[in-house]
Amino acid sequence: MPEVRSGTGSLSLEAILRTAHNAGHSDVHLGVGERPRFRARGEIQTTDWPATDDRVFQGWLREILSPQQIDSFYRDKELDSAFAFPFVRVRINLLDSLRGPAMVLRLIPQTILSLEQLNLPEVLKDLAARPKGLVLITGPTGSGKSTTLAAMIDWINRNKTCHILTIEDPVEFVHESQKSLIRHREVGLNTLKFHHALRAALREDPDVILVGEIRDQETLSTALEAAQTGHLVFGTLHTNSAVKTVERVLGMYAPDEQPGIRRSLSESLLGVISQGLIRTNDDKRAAYHDILVNTDACRDYIQRGSLDEVEEIMARSSFDGMVTSNQSLQALVETGRVESEQAIAVSLRPNELAQALRGRD
Repeated sequence: MPEVRSGTGSLSLEAILRTAHNAGHSDVHLGVGERPRFRARGEIQTTDWPATDDRVFQGWLREILSPQQIDSFYRDKELDSAFAFPFVRVRINLLDSLRGPAMVLRLIPQTILSLEQLNLPEVLKDLAARPKGLVLITGPTGSGKSTTLAAMIDWINRNKTCHILTIEDPVEFVHESQKSLIRHREVGLNTLKFHHALRAALREDPDVILVGEIRDQETLSTALEAAQTGHLVFGTLHTNSAVKTVERVLGMYAPDEQPGIRRSLSESLLGVISQGLIRTNDDKRAAYHDILVNTDACRDYIQRGSLDEVEEIMARSSFDGMVTSNQSLQALVETGRVESEQAIAVSLRPNELAQALRGRD
């Protein structure tokens, strides 16, 4: 049981997070009228601690937020922020609900794991080494996008002499300048508006720009402009496959803009890394990937909008670093790390994967 800290006799937020950190949990869920819960290797676990009352919740808010931030939350009914404890950094999301206010805290490791330590595909290093273009890291919430992106930025930081600029809401992984100079800007803390910071970034002599999540057409257009004017740009999206990511990007524009945006995207895109996490037989989790590398053949199909052909190219282009999620899942099953039933359950094309696994029996 963690140490009781607060004056009300309840657990301090720091004590709860230390418990989560020591156990390797990824998230903490707290809310008025609810028992604290953790997310452990993808699954929600409850605790036997008492349900949280409003006074305790208010005390937790005061541990991590300024009075102005607390007022902002109660005015706007939600808030995104971040806070660094001595042992872990947390991404904070506050929300209002029928029971009352609640928060979700994502634990962000202070140690940034390398591409090698994460056992990520070699093509990610190839993409990070490119001088310019757009790289998209995609996947659902909790799929490890931020960890993968941090590892790619870390590789550039350790191996290239660049100016790296990140614009995030909020800043997650904090890098120290090594061979490269790296500067972090957090929306609401270091800049008032995301779009202003991104537009200003083009005048701040960066080589690499991390734009965080691409949420709208304006952000995407500026990211494409940056990629076309000689910058290496990284962004994330909440899509679950490489081809669906291209569809989502094109879908941000009106039909009459499609020819121009298809041309811009085909010229600027370096690759799409779509990632998911699956529980392994040793009770850990492993990443599986859907990776599109924008070769000349893919570029032609993207410009024409023939995206079904792109997926077919991915399935037969491992020599270019491409892989489909089914191929990645199949490899995990064949190495004995994952049961076939689990792989089929998370597959976007379960029948195709089931057939491929039967064919290997």
